[in-house]
Amino acid sequence: MKANETKRFQDKIRAIQDTMFVIGGKWKIPVILSIYVGNKRFNDIAASIPNITNRVLSKELKHLEENLLITRTVVDDYPVRIEYALTDYCLTIDMIAKPMEEWGKRHKKMISRKR
Repeated sequence: MKANETKRFQDKIRAIQDTMFVIGGKWKIPVILSIYVGNKRFNDIAASIPNITNRVLSKELKHLEENLLITRTVVDDYPVRIEYALTDYCLTIDMIAKPMEEWGKRHKKMISRKR
């Protein structure tokens, strides 16, 4: 492989790894989807995702906020409420989510045929 091809390959790997760091793992996509369908409060998000612990949900929300995918708003009410919302930037995930969904469906069919 030539030096410029190696660099392009390494850049591609880093970009994919960055993407997977931000949206990969077991819980990030379910959290994003929960907020997308209208769950705005911590307890509503938690209730919509089976088996997620409060500690993990809290960590994932913080990670998504740090990566500009969600916003956290403190509503000055009594009692104080905290609401989460997707950012416009988060909605750009759709560009990669659709091809990943299609690939996942094809892959599942392929694997089930082999068994």
